[in-house]
Amino acid sequence: MTRPTGNVRLKAARVAAGFNSQQDLADALTEHAQRMGVRGLSIGVRQVRRWESDTPPWPQPDCQRVLVHLLGQSLEALGFAPPWGSDGPKPDPVRRRLVAGGSAALGLVTPGRTVATSQPATAGTDFGVVTKSHRRLYWSVAPTKLHPAVMAHATLGWALLPETADPTRRVIAAALAETYLLAGRIEFFDLCDPSTAHETLLLALQAAGEADDTMLGSAIIAHMAFIPGWAGDRDAALERMIAARTYARRAPASAEFLAWLDAVEAECETRCGDTRTALHLIGHAEDVLKEGNEHPSPEWMDWFSPARLAAFKGNTQLLAGHLPQARAALLEALHTLTPGEEKQRTVVYGDLAAVEAASGNPEEACAYAGQALDQLALTWYATGMDRVREVRRALTPHQNESCVRDLDDRLYDWSTTVSALSR
Repeated sequence: MTRPTGNVRLKAARVAAGFNSQQDLADALTEHAQRMGVRGLSIGVRQVRRWESDTPPWPQPDCQRVLVHLLGQSLEALGFAPPWGSDGPKPDPVRRRLVAGGSAALGLVTPGRTVATSQPATAGTDFGVVTKSHRRLYWSVAPTKLHPAVMAHATLGWALLPETADPTRRVIAAALAETYLLAGRIEFFDLCDPSTAHETLLLALQAAGEADDTMLGSAIIAHMAFIPGWAGDRDAALERMIAARTYARRAPASAEFLAWLDAVEAECETRCGDTRTALHLIGHAEDVLKEGNEHPSPEWMDWFSPARLAAFKGNTQLLAGHLPQARAALLEALHTLTPGEEKQRTVVYGDLAAVEAASGNPEEACAYAGQALDQLALTWYATGMDRVREVRRALTPHQNESCVRDLDDRLYDWSTTVSALSR
């Protein structure tokens, strides 16, 4: 495997900001300069190409201002080496400073900077073993307990990078990217903190660039699409999905991975109100899974299966008002989920409750909501609890019925009340 060429930090920041080509970034910088009042500054694609080369020149002062303001990172974090020879900011294990420092804080090599190797070749394997353990623990350990351990492991990975040489360095960088991806998933899906998740996923993308792992990069960018997608920003979500699909084309992608990309885009379309397009994407994903291909899925891809695709489909049909079809798809998902998919099970119970609430069946809705709460008591998942709260709002016309009052008694005990009112 060849080393990544060019300034991978600026490339990662560009893609994360939604600029899929060098021309897109050049146009955005020129437009942004005008909004900032920087008169007469016009940045062409040739200049961006030089900045993304192996030896990017230090930008002129006006370009510095616009780059930093548009992309939200320091020049060192964007891969530029100061002409006075500084090695950039000193490492700091505190996560916020890692984010602020970008790739420079990750310990990635700047042009002209030498690497003192002190770690054995086994360091990559040893670091990756813990990464794999955290991946498995995600499905059973409370997110508030797992997240600090995952971030501490990421800090160790950052410390190891400048002490290793290829191929060990690439092994650590890939495991570090996966570690940050897991942390970002926890922050978004479990802790409901999309802004922090975006910062963490950007670090994951930068580490994947160091590893030159395009499949992992595709997965990270697709996860970044969830953030604007859930906020209703369709254009930003689709820009990231275009980038994710572009990265996936650069390596052999399994049918399962390609179907998952369809499912991610379908969820974004659903959240943005276009259920027709979403259902078309889900149908395409089903066809892709049925046809299959010879490429295996990455080991780290443990968040998708045909059962989860059925759950995606059921949720979209629910929001589209196709209640009988949604009920059938969700029951199929529920019956085919395997042990270890308890978090997804809470979401399916919640969606089934929503189907029954929309169908005018409050008792059945409360029964499914109760099963979701039973599972949440064993395996907490914020996304699952959100589904239950949405069902309770839908049951407002029936709030005087005994089944709804019983649900309220469970939903508003001391612990869940504090959680609900703190958001």
